[in-house]
Amino acid sequence: QLEKIDMLDYAECVVLNKADKRGAEDALRDVRKTYARNRNLFETPHQDLPIFLTAANRFGDDGVDRLFAWLMEALAERSGHDWSHGEPPEKLKDVPVVIPGNRTRYLAEIAETVRAYKRRTASQAELAERADGLQRTLREFGDTIPSIETGYSPEALVDECADITIRTLRQRFQEVLGEMNLDVRKNLNEWAAKREAYAQDEFSYQVRGREIKVPAISETLSGTRVPKVAVPEGRDWGALVRWQNLENVPGEFPFTAGVFPFKRTGEDPTRMFAGEGTAERTNRRFHYVSEGQPAARLSTAFDSVTLYGEDPAERPDIYGKVGNSGVSICSLDDMKRLYSGFELVSPTTSVSMTINGPAPIALAFFLNTAIDQAVETRLKDTNRWQAAQEKIAALCGGTQDKNGGITGQPQYRVDLPPGHDGGGLGLLGVSGDQLDTTVDGKALMPADEYKEIRDTVLQTVRGTIQADILKEDQAQNTCIFSTEFALKMMGDIQQFFVDESVRNFYSVSISGYHIAEAGANPISQLAFTLANGFTYVEYYKARGMAVDTFAPNLSFFFSNGMDAEYSVIGRVARRIWAVSMRDLYEASERSQKLKYHIQTSGRSLHAQEIDFNDIRTSLQALYAIYDNCNSLHTNAYDEAVTTPTEESVRRALAIQMIINRELGEAQNENPTQGSFFIELMTDLVEEAILTEFESLADRGGVLGAMETMYQRGKIQEESMLYEMRKHSGELPIVGVNTFLNPHAEEGKVAETELIRSSEEEKRSQVQQVASLQKRHADRAKPALEKLRQAALENRNIFEELMEASKCCTMGQMSEALYGVGGMYRRSM
Repeated sequence: QLEKIDMLDYAECVVLNKADKRGAEDALRDVRKTYARNRNLFETPHQDLPIFLTAANRFGDDGVDRLFAWLMEALAERSGHDWSHGEPPEKLKDVPVVIPGNRTRYLAEIAETVRAYKRRTASQAELAERADGLQRTLREFGDTIPSIETGYSPEALVDECADITIRTLRQRFQEVLGEMNLDVRKNLNEWAAKREAYAQDEFSYQVRGREIKVPAISETLSGTRVPKVAVPEGRDWGALVRWQNLENVPGEFPFTAGVFPFKRTGEDPTRMFAGEGTAERTNRRFHYVSEGQPAARLSTAFDSVTLYGEDPAERPDIYGKVGNSGVSICSLDDMKRLYSGFELVSPTTSVSMTINGPAPIALAFFLNTAIDQAVETRLKDTNRWQAAQEKIAALCGGTQDKNGGITGQPQYRVDLPPGHDGGGLGLLGVSGDQLDTTVDGKALMPADEYKEIRDTVLQTVRGTIQADILKEDQAQNTCIFSTEFALKMMGDIQQFFVDESVRNFYSVSISGYHIAEAGANPISQLAFTLANGFTYVEYYKARGMAVDTFAPNLSFFFSNGMDAEYSVIGRVARRIWAVSMRDLYEASERSQKLKYHIQTSGRSLHAQEIDFNDIRTSLQALYAIYDNCNSLHTNAYDEAVTTPTEESVRRALAIQMIINRELGEAQNENPTQGSFFIELMTDLVEEAILTEFESLADRGGVLGAMETMYQRGKIQEESMLYEMRKHSGELPIVGVNTFLNPHAEEGKVAETELIRSSEEEKRSQVQQVASLQKRHADRAKPALEKLRQAALENRNIFEELMEASKCCTMGQMSEALYGVGGMYRRSM
């Protein structure tokens, strides 16, 4: 096109952007040839021509650097002024590619893989129907039917003593069996025994080589025996094959009904979201919601200052947001206070952190918190704590007082909440590796012992970090680093997990909740979320990681609304993921299991008739529990207007407890299986998602679609449709546009207290940043330089974050990374 309008005849330099796109090198070659021909520059090497191939969306792009250097030299020559600049790169480095060029159609491949699986299922079911008809006929004639796995012996097929009709039917039966997959025949053969096993009082199964026994029956007050898992009673082979291949019992491929054979007993799948004010205030809320619970499942909301990677400061646009709508966390000490009083390496404790842009920094804070907590426990258990306190006092520049406190050491700034044992606070102001010293001739915390504790903690600690940067660009907006750099750090986290054998912590929570809250309908939410998940799979594979080393570290997070599609969101997600991971990525069974957390819809809560919100949340919780979610957060009714109070949180928690413990039907763990409606909705939603996968593939996959803001545009359209129908009354919302209270003042909402951080809490956070940076100034400078060098040398950034987070604030680390990885810029 340039040549057609004579631009190449007049242009002094030519810039070709999108160097990462297919055909970029060919375009560069053609433009160079035309430019040289137009100016008779046949003797000039092509690489010396003022033609630049750039990837302007990439921070620190070599092509843009070379263009800038040329422009400065051209301006200096014309103006006579000195336009000094750094040395341009001698040659272009390879532009990093998240998805290799030969894998850009991965979503279309996934769609075809799932459809092919369903076609094979239909074919196998048809064969099974025919085989079933033949065996029934043979039985009618008095013949003895062999095992469906083995079939008739060769002798039986030509037995002259048998009637010709019997022989013919046997041969036809054997031919049909031969066309059936061996796995299908094996499953049919074992079905009667399996059905009988589920009818017993107790069911046993294997987990990692260990036998687990669970009650399989519960009894009502009326004496009715209710099975935990109900299975089909029909004996038609064709229907059974369809059911086994598309549904199956919980815990068996394709995991439509659930990824585990039975739900965990003695614990509800509860994970309540909390975060407000300082670490101490949120710690108090965590102890409140965990009181009396068999396990502590702590889900953490951060304030916007933390979400954008900043430190608390007096700057007006920061100060007013410190500790509002989430907890303020800017240092390792804050993280220690936040989770103090909970044993982080206990199998009954898990932590979820909803943070994305600065997620690598927050994760480094958390893992060091767990390590230091374990160091503190070891020192106390081995009678080294008194000596350790003397060392801590020296490190903090203070002394021990008569009450055991240390002057100069950061403190838990309020009284401990009920249930808090004081654990996890002993190493405030220092990190465990600083105690590698000798006291009275004895090693206090030798480096090898610290490493042993560190390794054990990393392999034991349980939890999830959200860290889903694709969803942030598409819906939530808390992106702070350039997308490619953020993806690189996500990959570094996962590589660290692989190298350190971190098995029980999820490196990413691939999230649809925020997509739904931004306005997407349930189909778009699930399609975009699964597509993002498969993009991470492709990226990690491209980095050289084997699927089975990282897939178990992936988890998902969905929203649950009132639409019919939400009744099958988990079923559809599990089936698509399982089939794709097995048949396309050749992953193991553990990697095929999609595990997800779900939260009732915040968008469905309304300020008008606010008490009705609990009813909506109850119905959404029922959807989630019947769909066998792995964990559930029920929203408090007052979240429509403010951060929830303790009273409203307790009511929200009671919703799922009443369903799980009081509702009789919930004693069965697969109550929706066998429903014509549920099976129809599953197929319809699944096909709609596969169609959306193809739409994304046509746009170059998830990243290609993001460049044109396809996902954001679709979310906005769907949000507008919802708002228009709600406004018109076409979509009835009880208490909002229908069934209005005749005695309520028009437009008036219920008054409720707004929960906000106090001035004292804000000042405390600002002051601790200054204090921490002053105390660790000598350690922070080299740590930040090592962090920058790791990024520049393309080494694992997260390994250096684990060290820098011991002495640097979040804002310091964010600033250091901006300088080498770039800040986020939205596509326009």
